[in-house]
Amino acid sequence: MRIHRKDTAPGDKSADLGRRRLLKQAAWAVVAMACRPWLIFAADQVSPAMTRLSAYMADARSRVLPEDVVEKVKHHVLDTIASMLSGSELPPGRAAIQFARAYGGEKIATVVASNVLCGPIEAALANGVLAQADETDDSHAPSLSHPGCAVVPAALASGERFGMDGAQFLRAVALGYDVGTRISMTLGGQNFMNETHRDTHSLSEGFGAAAAAGCAANLNAQQMRWLLDYAAQQSSGIAFWQRDTEHIEKAFVFGGMAARDGVTAALLVQSGWSGVNDAFSGADNFLLASSPKADPAGLVDKLGERYEVVRTNIKKWTVGSPIQAPLDALENIRKKHPFEPDQVKQVTVRIATDEASVVNNRDIPDICLQYMLAVMLIDKTASFRAAHDKARMQDPAVLHERAKIQLVPDAELEKLLPKRVAIVEVTFTDGTHLSERVDAVRGTAENPMSREEVVAKARDLMASVLGAANSTNLVTKVLALETVKDIRELRPLLQRT
Repeated sequence: MRIHRKDTAPGDKSADLGRRRLLKQAAWAVVAMACRPWLIFAADQVSPAMTRLSAYMADARSRVLPEDVVEKVKHHVLDTIASMLSGSELPPGRAAIQFARAYGGEKIATVVASNVLCGPIEAALANGVLAQADETDDSHAPSLSHPGCAVVPAALASGERFGMDGAQFLRAVALGYDVGTRISMTLGGQNFMNETHRDTHSLSEGFGAAAAAGCAANLNAQQMRWLLDYAAQQSSGIAFWQRDTEHIEKAFVFGGMAARDGVTAALLVQSGWSGVNDAFSGADNFLLASSPKADPAGLVDKLGERYEVVRTNIKKWTVGSPIQAPLDALENIRKKHPFEPDQVKQVTVRIATDEASVVNNRDIPDICLQYMLAVMLIDKTASFRAAHDKARMQDPAVLHERAKIQLVPDAELEKLLPKRVAIVEVTFTDGTHLSERVDAVRGTAENPMSREEVVAKARDLMASVLGAANSTNLVTKVLALETVKDIRELRPLLQRT
């Protein structure tokens, strides 16, 4: 039915009252909009970057990965699991297992290196702390993040919740590396952290964990947009974690908090929650709040072409990243010119200024450059056990060799960051002088470790927790993940009674 408005004669009072009423209503609407500005944005728009990103995320569960990428994902899953197991023997790991056991919860997901089963959110938190309890887990230099310690625990906990198979698990992990690292790189990586004092690790790893968990939950493109919304709302982390001397807060920020937040976001959306359609564009968006100059196009840069897991480093040595290149250099010198500690007069180590400040004469063994190089001189290697033997730092033999180590912060090498370069010069008692420069640390994308090297590292880390036989069985299972029908098949291999 069509309603016709009557024509009104000039001076008609009823018409004047109608116009005044409309103007008054319009005025109140403007006031209301000013008081509640979010009403303006009720019709949430989706940017091209978000459209592409969310579609890519939704399709990841069934997207076949290149064979070399699958192999690399397996390496990082194995390396992260080994980090969890070895981390269980350190204070942050013990604290994580104690928390999970005390918290309780529904018996759905595995807490590694324990007999505890709990809810997926708590399991993700505990396993994330286990994975970052040490300087053992992987790292992604361009984004200044440690993807594995959050992405793998989130994929594992969510995978157990939804009964995901091994092939999808591998795809979920690859997706987590792709999404999380691009968040940090888009924000600016190291420069972002320096300028804002916010932490790139927790931001990158939280979004990465959410992507992996969302893949496990089989979220569609719309739900993936909401997933990213809740990941953005939970994003936090302040760089004062660097003041933590016991590594517990660092393990929480890097691994536990990020994995927990990612799984939480996925479970909220999977249960039916809705949210904002695009957290990365529009008013008050995540990028605007975090780094106003950030270009959203970075979120999808070479997505599906450049797999970030391939650019992620696996540490050969279970020590802080700035010590990796110096250890490589000293090992290379010894291979070319075998020597004994008493033949060495002085070892001069040059690394970037920023890196030197992190590892210079620290009281924590695995992030003390002078101690670890002294161990390398004596043991001809740098084992996990030596890297965590605080009492050995006071051993007279170690102190004798440590006195020979001179650390020189180098401003020119600082310019090369995030590429970690070291120059090690050894002066011998007979006057011989040898120098080695390492531009590509063993385990980086430029100088990757072989499957055999990754397995050897994993066995060394896992054997003391699981025993040799169980470690072998776990390695075999992980390297054949695409044949696993249900990720929960890993549980008896991951736990100990």
